[in-house]
Amino acid sequence: MDKEVEEKLKELLKLENEPVAIKWHVKEPRNIEKEKEKSRFCTKLKKAMNGEVFYATAEEEECMGGARYSGLKDKCEFPANMQSGSFLVSMGVYKNIPAVQRSWKQNLNVEPGIFQVITFAPLNKAEFEPDVIFIVCNAKQGMEILHANAYDAGSHGLGADSGPICSSMAAIPYLTGKVTYGFGDAGARNNMNIKPEEVMVSIPASELSRIVSNLEEMRVKRLFNGE
Repeated sequence: MDKEVEEKLKELLKLENEPVAIKWHVKEPRNIEKEKEKSRFCTKLKKAMNGEVFYATAEEEECMGGARYSGLKDKCEFPANMQSGSFLVSMGVYKNIPAVQRSWKQNLNVEPGIFQVITFAPLNKAEFEPDVIFIVCNAKQGMEILHANAYDAGSHGLGADSGPICSSMAAIPYLTGKVTYGFGDAGARNNMNIKPEEVMVSIPASELSRIVSNLEEMRVKRLFNGE
């Protein structure tokens, strides 16, 4: 990972939270430690924000959504009550199963059976080329990322609503190559202790250098120079 780009990203946006590098692998990496215990996908992101570098397989994923949307498990491997989404009704996330099923149609997942491993790291410690950069920031910082994405190409990001962040902030930017943004889902915000004023943005790694370069150029413009 280009450390200069990472440093400029944090400096230009004045980020308080460390961006997270996410990478999918077909086999276990040799130079990175395996996660020591099971956790949810969103908790893995928080661990990386706090400085941890590790990889995880399906065995270390304790959330159906995290395993399913990241492509580590096929949805058919889960019990019927999980496939139907009835557990989310009992948790109060949806009123009934039809609402769950309709909502899930909007969620993208990485195709199961391709990747065996996902690596997580704070961007400043990533010794690998990531696939997606996940950022927790305030609304102004998120707005500037989206402006930088549009600055030279007129590109528009994809907005996410109540879908799980393992889909909206990981699988979707990976599969579409588009910047995604949103507020996160209730479970993820609770598990990650996200502040009320914070939002989420994910950048496909292939777009990061362009967006950082645009942020730098925008800093001399009237609307973005802080004057």
